[in-house]
This record gives sequence, structure tokens and C-alpha cells, in this order.
Amino acid sequence: MTRGRCTPNPVDNPFVDLSNTNPNDLMVEYYKQRSSSGLIITEATAISEMGSGWLNAPHIRTPENVAGWKKIVDAVHEKNGVIYLQLWHMGRQSHSSFHPSTNEIVSASAIPVKGVNSHDVYGNRVDYETPRPMTIDEIKSTVQDYVKAAQLAKEAGFDGVEVHGANGYLLDQFLQSSTNVRTDEYGGSMENRYRFTKEVIEAIIQDGSFPANRIGIRFTPNGAFGDMGSEDNDQMFVYVAQQLNKFGLAFIHVVDGLGFGFHNKCRALTVMDFKKVFDGPIIANCGMTKEIAEGMIRSGGTDLTAFGRLYISNPDLPERFANNWPLAKDAPFETYWSPIGAKGYTDWPVYEDKDAMESKEREGKQDEL
Repeated sequence: MTRGRCTPNPVDNPFVDLSNTNPNDLMVEYYKQRSSSGLIITEATAISEMGSGWLNAPHIRTPENVAGWKKIVDAVHEKNGVIYLQLWHMGRQSHSSFHPSTNEIVSASAIPVKGVNSHDVYGNRVDYETPRPMTIDEIKSTVQDYVKAAQLAKEAGFDGVEVHGANGYLLDQFLQSSTNVRTDEYGGSMENRYRFTKEVIEAIIQDGSFPANRIGIRFTPNGAFGDMGSEDNDQMFVYVAQQLNKFGLAFIHVVDGLGFGFHNKCRALTVMDFKKVFDGPIIANCGMTKEIAEGMIRSGGTDLTAFGRLYISNPDLPERFANNWPLAKDAPFETYWSPIGAKGYTDWPVYEDKDAMESKEREGKQDEL
């Protein structure tokens, strides 16, 4: 496992103050500690008020947001790290209380999330609301929200951006037939359901804030999170990857592992399905271990592998892999979903090789003699 093949997976991070949407100093420390990875992909970051809906999650909308992110980017760059910002619109997974300008939520179609609860802006557990289908004008406006967010990411100094097209968020809601029953040019055929995603990618490239080879995208074709999964996902996402191949993107990031829940509505896709139609780098994700990751890379099954939970409790994960050092125990659930401050977030120690330390001590004593 080389430094360039190991990347922290974006894990939603509850350490932005609820009173604002700015990244804070605790986040600066967290990302700085993990700068030795080949590539850092940040937590999901809201591109607009309508796209927000997660307690304490950061935004990329204002000069204050940019200033907060710039501290993080600078800290990572000082350690020779590379960092991409993940651009996020929650769509139907949000709650209207996060949107004082409209008091509503939007999606591809008027189909709510079922079977689980959401949270409102005060942290109360609430039922998911029924979204309003976006108008074509709103889709066009949202494309420009992605463009503006990419511009601000560039201003903050990011090396690139990852468009979040996964986990049942807005773009995923348009891609999947279970959540998109539109009858206009954004629904129905695979080409139409892909149109919104295509327009986002094209617009960011045409704007010029980042070239195509600094823009990645993330998909979860097998995932059930957010009440997702469609009978034609095994066809739809291969088609999408084939279409995206035309742009020369930085990567496609695929959560093909089933550890985050499988919808069981069609066959499970693997990264190899994507590699057959996409010539650029593929990042594999979900349930990775050192051995699995090295095997997948060695076999040509993927180009890079992403780690999420392991990276929380092991800020020096590449060094531990490279030296076969033991891993720290898994971070408990509340450390990656609850705002509990530094505990379990930035207080995980790096590994201390006792044999190496004792050897250095002996060398130091011999020098004194």
C-alpha cells in the first residue's frame, strides 16, 4: 500500500457549530493529522441553503465558509497533502426547517424517504417530509450552485472537488428509477435521468475553476442508505460511467462494498463493472482492510482504495500499513455521528514504534560516549 493509493473516505463530520456553517479549528487539526494520505476527500459540504440539512455540517457558500476551509487546506498543504472538497445537495433527505427561505424540500419526484427518521434543525427526530419535484428552472439554478461552490473551493485553495452523486442525495435521486418518475427531459430513460449529473459536470468544467482531471464523482449503486435502490441500477450506473468517460475526470469513487447496506433489487455492481467502461482512475470503497485493498490494487480491480472509519482512529493509517504496525481499536459510533468535541475525533495518537525508539535511544547514548 503506497501513500498515493490510500485515501480517507469522506465521513460526515458533526463538528461544525450549529450556530454557523463554518469549518472550525477542531477540523483543522483533524485534517492536518491525516495529511499523509495520498488524497483527502472532505466530508460532504452543502452547496446551498436548499442543499443543506445535516446538523453541524459545513457549507461552501459564503466568504466565512471559504476562510474556514482555507485554514484546513493550508494545514494539509503544509504537510504536503492533497485535498478535494466534496460538493453536496441532500435533496429529499433534508428537512424544511433547514430552509427558512422556502420552508420546503425538493427532489426529482414527490417520493419521500420511508422507514427511517430524519432530524430537524433543532436536532429533534422527525418523519421525512414529502419533497416537491424540482422545476426545470430550479434544476438549472442548482447546476449553477454547484458551479459557484466549485469556484469557492478553488478560492479556498482546494486541489479539486468531488461531486456527491451517492447515498441517496439529490443527484442520486435523479439517477435512480425508484426516486425519479418524472416525465420530462430529466426522467424516464437512462439518458434523461443522467442529464442533471451531466449538466453539473459540464458546467463546472466549462466554468474553469477546476479542469476535468481535478473533478471526481462518487456513486453508491448497491446502497440502501436513504431508502435507495432500483431494479435497473446494474444497467444505469454502467451507462453513467460510460458517459462520464468522455470528460477525462480525475476519478469515479464507487462504494461497491455491501457493508453499508445492500438494496437487493438487482445484482451488485463491482468496481470491475466500472473499469470496463471508464478509462480513468477508480476509487473502491466500503469495508476495506489493508489486505483487501492491496489485493484489489494488485489484481487491477481498482486504482485507489478509500478508508473511512479506520482513518478516524488511525490518523497515521498509511504509515501503519507500510510498517505493518497494529491498528488502533475502531472508533465508537458516537465519534463519527455525534458532536462530542475533540474526544474520539482528534485525540487518537499516532503509533509509537517502541523498538525504533529504543534503538534511537541506544544510538544517542553511544554518541554521548
